[in-house]
Amino acid sequence: MKEIVVISGKGGTGKTSITAAFAQLAGKESVIADCDVDAADMHLLLKPDFAEEEAFYSGQIAHIDQDKCTRCYKCKKVCRFDAIHVTDGTFTVDEIDCEGCGYCEKICPTQAITMYDALSGKTCISATRLNNTLVHAELAIAAEHSGKLVTRVKTLARQKTREEKKNLLLIDGTPGIGCPVTASLTGADYAVIVTEPTISGINDMKRVFDLIKTFKIRAGFIINKYDLNPEKSRDIELFIKENKMDYLGQFNYNENFTKSMTQGETVVEYDAALKTELAKMWNKLKSLIN
Repeated sequence: MKEIVVISGKGGTGKTSITAAFAQLAGKESVIADCDVDAADMHLLLKPDFAEEEAFYSGQIAHIDQDKCTRCYKCKKVCRFDAIHVTDGTFTVDEIDCEGCGYCEKICPTQAITMYDALSGKTCISATRLNNTLVHAELAIAAEHSGKLVTRVKTLARQKTREEKKNLLLIDGTPGIGCPVTASLTGADYAVIVTEPTISGINDMKRVFDLIKTFKIRAGFIINKYDLNPEKSRDIELFIKENKMDYLGQFNYNENFTKSMTQGETVVEYDAALKTELAKMWNKLKSLIN
């Protein structure tokens, strides 16, 4: 089994559109994982059926038993996150502010406070309209631990790939360089970096590249919106060459990336010319990982 992760240093580079296009071109030969759990939108293009859902718990939240609470104020005094509120003499915990440190539980003289596992989201395993399997997730509102949720998605996706005896796991990673990106990259065979010729795009691309070097993962680059700033695009090409990375291809600015998404279609279904270009990149990518 080969694992390909598509990432970008920043949002808005076309990462998800390109991953969805690769998913359409791969068809039944791959399992797809949407690891961009903070802003998951692969489901908008692949139309999954949400057949299997599983609650995801991570971290803890404090709960105050009103029958045991003596209103001594000790918990409120030690809470550094101002998560314990008092209304008309009743002590309650704001679940959004609570960091789950457990200090209030330890200091409560009447054991009125209990820590319980926090519901942080859910994972889903779905069949898609492209006749392949999508493993995806939904992070709860204001929930943290997205890196752990990404790890869970990848674990389920790997299991599903083995169960279906597929040779390829295609992952839509998270933009940036934080914990979710690290979780997306862990164990991958190849990383596709989608970038754009802007100052922020280049700076973030270099940060992602440094992260990939740490993982010692082979990487290839796609430049989107090439004609937006040809000089910066050439700078990116020089960077790729100097660092002996694979250059998978480029696109000029094309509004059909956005238009296809609003129609709920992958860009290769919407634009025949882009399909030809993306098919070349996909075939080159497959030859590189094999």
